[in-house]
Parts: sequence; structure tokens; C-alpha cells
Amino acid sequence: MSAQENKQLIENVLQLKKEKSVYIIAHYYQRDEIQDIADFVGDSYAMALAAKNSPCDTILVAGVDFMAESAAILCPGKKVLSPEPSATCPMANSIAVDDVRQYKQEHPDSIIVSYVNTPAAIKAVSDICCTSSNAVKIIEKLPPDKRIFFIPDENLGTYVASKLGRSLDFYPSSCPIHAAVKKDDILQRKQEYPDAEVLVHPECDPEVVAIADYVGSTAGMVNYAAKSTADTFIIATECGIMHSINAANPGKNLVLADEELICPNMKSITLEKIHHSLKDFTTVITVPEDIRVKAALALEKMIAYTQ
Repeated sequence: MSAQENKQLIENVLQLKKEKSVYIIAHYYQRDEIQDIADFVGDSYAMALAAKNSPCDTILVAGVDFMAESAAILCPGKKVLSPEPSATCPMANSIAVDDVRQYKQEHPDSIIVSYVNTPAAIKAVSDICCTSSNAVKIIEKLPPDKRIFFIPDENLGTYVASKLGRSLDFYPSSCPIHAAVKKDDILQRKQEYPDAEVLVHPECDPEVVAIADYVGSTAGMVNYAAKSTADTFIIATECGIMHSINAANPGKNLVLADEELICPNMKSITLEKIHHSLKDFTTVITVPEDIRVKAALALEKMIAYTQ
């Protein structure tokens, strides 16, 4: 696509968004041009709040399927669009409802804490949800004598357990993008940029987390980089975040921990697909009401615990 064609496509998207009164929410891992046309860009927790507080009756979620589902769960009276319904998350899909039910049967007094990176059906059998930005705060507020099943990201769960000194039960699953970051990758980058601060997502391996200057969600990384006096940062999360950090920190040097930190599902969303979704409203995301009601309880409890 030529520069002129791309410019025209952006203008068409913005015009359709205005004409049809659509609120576009995008994740930090989206393509640069999609972040630029969005009304709101944030992490999964902030996206959930943005959907809940959307000023429009139609929301387009530029993110993977569980993000669009969360918007549909929290906004039953609104239309939720996904520009690419097949965009999904391998980690989110790794756990089944039967896995949760079996654990609950074996430990009936336990608390099921599901990462927001899960399908609606998993949220519906959970007691409360969390995100990488609030997981420590959520777990900290739960009764200390209760057994907790933290699903499905084992690395995030390990990080939370270490921060709180609390034992958690995990499901053996991890994000393939973050799990690909190795300690040697970070050490190599540190040799190249010895004065750089290392910013790491808690979905990374514990060995990687242990050598970070900052561990936090995507939103946390953006905020940390803005406040830090450092000039160079080594970033250990999906490459899409570089756009938002760059925008908030012009002039600072950003180094991706590994050039292969690209989520193909996030990047499967394009301006063309957003244009098609806005034009025809054919990619509406719905959640069966019986599942939606139960999943909403877990999401709403998460929001209540973090406000």
C-alpha cells in the first residue's frame, strides 16, 4: 500500500468512527498506526475500564479475543466489534473449564483467581480476575488461610507469590512471547548498553525477572520510562509497546530485548480489517448470557478490589 493509500485509509477509518459513533480501544501491542487512530490505548486492565466507561454505544476492541469478550461481558447493552475475531492467545486457551472444576472439586474451599487473559468461560468459573498490573494487589486482599489456584500464567503467578511470600497453586502454562525471553538475551543487551535500565513483564521467566530494574505491566513500563532519569531502556515485552513509550519519551533510546518479540495474533489486526468492521458491523462479539453474568461477577470484583 502506498503512503497516499494508507493516508486515505486512515481518513476513511476516522470518518466512519465519527459517523457511526464508535469508541476504539487498542492494546499497546497493536500496530503503530492502529494505536494512533484509537480513542484509548492501554493494557488489559485499563482496556476493561475504558470499555465499561465508554461514551459510545458501539466499541471496537483492537486486541485479541479475550479482550473483546471482556468488553462484551462488562457492557451488555453495547455493541462490541472485533476487527479480527480469530485473533487469540495460546496461553489463554491452554486451560479448560474442566481443569478448573476438577481443582475446585479437590479443593472446595479454594479461591480461583484467573488472569484476565482467559476466555469468558474460564472467567465464569472463577472467583475473581486479575491483570499483570493488579495481580499482587488482588492476591494481597484475599484471606491468607485460603488455598489459591492462579491461572493460567505460571510465570506471573510465580512473580506474585515471590512478592507476597505466599504459596499459590499454578497451572503449567505461559505466554509464548514472554517465555521466549532468556536471561542471556538480557545480559547480552546489558553488555551492549551497560547504562540501560531493564524493564521486564512479569510473564517472563523468573530468571529474567530477577535481573530487571523494573517489573510490571505494559502500562507500568510506559509510566516508569516516563519518570526515570535513565536515557536507555532494554524492553522485555512485545514490540508494540515501543510506540507508546517512544511517544511518551521522545529522545530516549529504547532497545528490544529480542527482535523476535512479536505477537502474530496482535499483529493480525490491520487498518483494513478495522475499516471493514466499522463499515459493515459484521464482526460483533457476543458472550452467552449465562456465561456473561458469571464472568461479569469475577471482572467486577477485580475492579472493586483495585479502586
